[in-house]
Amino acid sequence: MEVRGLPLEDYKEDMERCVRCSHCKHVPYVPLARVDRNFRDVCPSVAKFNWHSFSGGGKMITAYALLLNRIDYTPTLEKVVYQCQMCGACDVACKVQMDIEPFETMLELRARLVENGVFPAELMPIVDWLKKEDNMMQKPKAERGKWAAGLQLKDLSKEKAEVAFHVGCRFSFDSELWQVARTAATLLTNAGVDVGIFGMDETCCGGRAYELGFQGEFIKYMDHNIEAWRNAGVKTIITPCSDCYATFKAWYSRYGHREFQVLHVLEYLERLIKEGKIKLRKNIPMVVTYHDPCHLGRLSEPYLYSSPGKPYITPKKKVLGTMLIHEPPKPWRRGANGIYDPPRNILKSIPGLKLVEMYRIREYAWCCGAGGGVKDTYPDFAIWAAKQRIREAKAVGAEALVTACGWCERNFKDALEEMDEKIRIYDVVELVKEAIE
Repeated sequence: MEVRGLPLEDYKEDMERCVRCSHCKHVPYVPLARVDRNFRDVCPSVAKFNWHSFSGGGKMITAYALLLNRIDYTPTLEKVVYQCQMCGACDVACKVQMDIEPFETMLELRARLVENGVFPAELMPIVDWLKKEDNMMQKPKAERGKWAAGLQLKDLSKEKAEVAFHVGCRFSFDSELWQVARTAATLLTNAGVDVGIFGMDETCCGGRAYELGFQGEFIKYMDHNIEAWRNAGVKTIITPCSDCYATFKAWYSRYGHREFQVLHVLEYLERLIKEGKIKLRKNIPMVVTYHDPCHLGRLSEPYLYSSPGKPYITPKKKVLGTMLIHEPPKPWRRGANGIYDPPRNILKSIPGLKLVEMYRIREYAWCCGAGGGVKDTYPDFAIWAAKQRIREAKAVGAEALVTACGWCERNFKDALEEMDEKIRIYDVVELVKEAIE
């Protein structure tokens, strides 16, 4: 299968321009008065393993050494590259000072390792199952539509609708989270939205495969989903899954696909609340804090540059023989334009609910720990990162930790089973349901 990514070599100049400033490790330029010193780290990998190679800058050096044949494909290299949530925090922090692409480099570094057969063995059954059953959860495809039993939603494999509700792999197969997907779909239909689902014919978005380095599988699912939406006459894609949202909004746009409106369900619910089509009347006296999912926040910015069939990188030139600039200027993705306000606006609309903010929020939010394949390959590391976030939520006095991502919710719940802390975990959609009933 053709892989249409950019070769690692195209980021060589970025590797050379990394000045080892360590911005990629911490929340940059934030006054100490606002940030508890226990919550200044932004990169889970370097915070956990305390070695520069695990940071964004360290991976730039690693990629450079690999290009120059100074290191080999070893188990140590595999650990450095894959003990990383691919959360993008290092990239956002880097761009405060430098216009280089650590996240893009890391994507291509993983693709290079996969090409050479170097990746955690735990990924192989997951990818094999993806190829067979079209999901990342190692579940039979025939069970994919069970979450929607009894909802009487349009079947987009047979009918047409303006809106496709793409529930995603996690919500499809994690029965403990089905209530989030069912509630979201019901709220849409009750508001008169012409919405349908593909049910058991829904396939993975491909985003996790992309982040793991399996670019060929990503291309396969991107092409399939685009064709399916066109055939169903869909104009808008709504999803409750933050991973799917970033994939459709960002990764697909990188390959030139912008014909569909892509919305996270919270964007649509915020609109319905403002229009008075959803009324939040029930009082919920509780102090909550909101966790920004990486894929709904900093990773969801669409690419404003692309070329047909493959990603596009803007040309560069040297000024005064030394400094590299992009010409024409490159529209940078800095993470600030993600989906941050809709979930907060919804929470503030719920009577009795008090929203308090954690120290690391919006584009500098700490990852839940489940991303980049870490939940599957290094589960102890995933739980460690989730525990750090739960402790941060408790530190600001929250009684509940609220998010908008099934992967985050699952990892937080798994972490709580190993902790003495008492805090409730919600999806924003679950609180909306409570406030309506």
